[in-house]
Amino acid sequence: MKDTFKHKGLRQKLVAVLKAKGITNNDVLDAIGKIPRHLFMDSSFLDHAYQDKAFPIAADQTISQPYTVAFQTELMQVKRGDKVLEIGTGSGYQTAVLCELGAKVYSIERQHELFKLTSRFLPKIGYRAKKLIFGDGYKGLVEEAPFDSIIVTAGAPFVPKPLLAQLKIDGRLVIPVGDNVQTMTLFVRKGQTEFEKTEFGEFRFVPLLEDKN
Repeated sequence: MKDTFKHKGLRQKLVAVLKAKGITNNDVLDAIGKIPRHLFMDSSFLDHAYQDKAFPIAADQTISQPYTVAFQTELMQVKRGDKVLEIGTGSGYQTAVLCELGAKVYSIERQHELFKLTSRFLPKIGYRAKKLIFGDGYKGLVEEAPFDSIIVTAGAPFVPKPLLAQLKIDGRLVIPVGDNVQTMTLFVRKGQTEFEKTEFGEFRFVPLLEDKN
């Protein structure tokens, strides 16, 4: 598990690509410039780790495109010390970005294989979430609510009501909504039952799995 000067150089090129695509939040760009994305991927993809592309990981899932990670994180407006819920731990790359920003991260993963891999891997490279949970992301994490922000890292056919309910006032939910192609959607909680909704164009995600049991 090495992070070489070559990797660091490739990361700075990736940061330049993200800037050119419109990412402006320097904290987000710094986080992506620091995190060794190649360690999150199968060794056969190492040469591609710093391309702005999604790649397959275990359990038929993907590690998200860096632009998507940066875009969603920028919408969250994370401040150091914020309490953040992540739905879909996946490879743990997005989790690491949130940890790097100083958030207290609670993350839920539905795939047991990925949950086990990521729970062991993240602490090894120095990223410690407050809690990694194996469970159903549609339900959120009511015992730790409310959250400053919630991020969903898989395509949701609808917006789960428990996630909206678990936001603080002025809290932000960033969720890709849709079946085959998703619309990146931001909800800002304005009151007990009042939410401001903004849409930000189309993205493609693996589907959010619901616990059918």
